[in-house]
Amino acid sequence: MMKLYYSPGTCSLAPHIVLREAGVPHQLIRVDLRRHQLADGADYYAVNPKGSVPAIEIGEGVLLTEGVAVLQYLADQHAPALAPANGTLGRARLHEILNYVSSDYAKAYTPLFYLADGASRADAERPVIAKLGYLDRLLADGRAFILGPQFSVADAYLFAVTRWAIDFGIGFEAVPALKAYMARVAARAPVQQALLAEGLAAHGA
Repeated sequence: MMKLYYSPGTCSLAPHIVLREAGVPHQLIRVDLRRHQLADGADYYAVNPKGSVPAIEIGEGVLLTEGVAVLQYLADQHAPALAPANGTLGRARLHEILNYVSSDYAKAYTPLFYLADGASRADAERPVIAKLGYLDRLLADGRAFILGPQFSVADAYLFAVTRWAIDFGIGFEAVPALKAYMARVAARAPVQQALLAEGLAAHGA
């Protein structure tokens, strides 16, 4: 059985959703990222020297890290319907959005996670609001999901990171297409199951 090392509401929510979308049996192992410890007090660095999540144990002694790699591995091995075929433009588009979420988009939240006393909250929110606007424009063409009509691993990742805006109290009133998208993804049964298992609010917007 696969083991997913996760911390509630982080990027590790994305592979958690994909595991449930694919119906893959798995064990969830919660990580305290502040102490880098497991629930039994074990040192997480002994499992993953990077100290980050997600990490997934796919076999005895075989660990895969980095969300983009984990998501594509799960799709290729267990849920081919959740990723375009290798060697196609669709797969390149998948790489495009996964890398955008991993780099530009996720990093836009950094000032909010580490907001210093006296720092401007408005200034910290500005990069996130700009990214939300970009995503809203992508979705405004009527597509159901970020790559088109089919749910993919990119949606699991985008949903997981966009939930951070909710956590920071950033509303979606100015981004109606993105708001509708988040509700659409949140309504999927595997997404609801993953949120419930992590103790997160089962809503998208």
